[in-house]
Amino acid sequence: MSAVLRAMVLAAGRGSRLAPLTDVCPKPLLQVGSCTLLERALQGLEEAGFEQIVVNHSWLGGQIVQALEGRPGARLQLSNEEEQRLETGGGICQALPHLGEGPFAVLNADVLSNYPLQRLAEKIRHWPAGQLAHLVLVPNPEHNPQGDFSVVSGRLQNQPQATFSGLSVLHPALFEGSEAGAVFPLAPLLRRAAERGLASAELYSGYWNDVGTPERLQAARDWALSPQA
Repeated sequence: MSAVLRAMVLAAGRGSRLAPLTDVCPKPLLQVGSCTLLERALQGLEEAGFEQIVVNHSWLGGQIVQALEGRPGARLQLSNEEEQRLETGGGICQALPHLGEGPFAVLNADVLSNYPLQRLAEKIRHWPAGQLAHLVLVPNPEHNPQGDFSVVSGRLQNQPQATFSGLSVLHPALFEGSEAGAVFPLAPLLRRAAERGLASAELYSGYWNDVGTPERLQAARDWALSPQA
């Protein structure tokens, strides 16, 4: 019997650059085409076979809780960061008790992409012993010209040549030594894993949009209405 596929959707961001829209609506609940950014992420994971999904929330989190209440589909678990947003690393670390003992997918709720999430499911099913992370990288967009990481022969490298897409598979062992409830970023853990040769990566050149500004939100809405979406 195959293992349960688990994932986490990061939905706790403030989205300050999208104000005033995000003064009254959390960024993951902004409408893009026929549904919200968060609903798109959840539907994509479900179509790829993910059965258990954790969603964290902070800013205006009550709206996210309400939007997901009674939602059919994958089993959802909410991770509350309303008292203190824990950043990406801390947010995932707090949710680890709901994510099992094996690798799990992670998606940023504010990323819109046509990346086939079935690939992340396959990475989980064929996870190499001892590996800590797999990252999906994209060509550098205008707003991140320096990049974050690079990929050489399928391995994650710390040379900044491509941008981390916000799509990944992580293993709980990546967070060994981290304190639940602490505020910390994810990037230093990924860089350490890369230095140790314990992280893989791929470069994806399809559609990808980090929906962080009004201009990128409009671009996402335009793409969602296009034939190729």
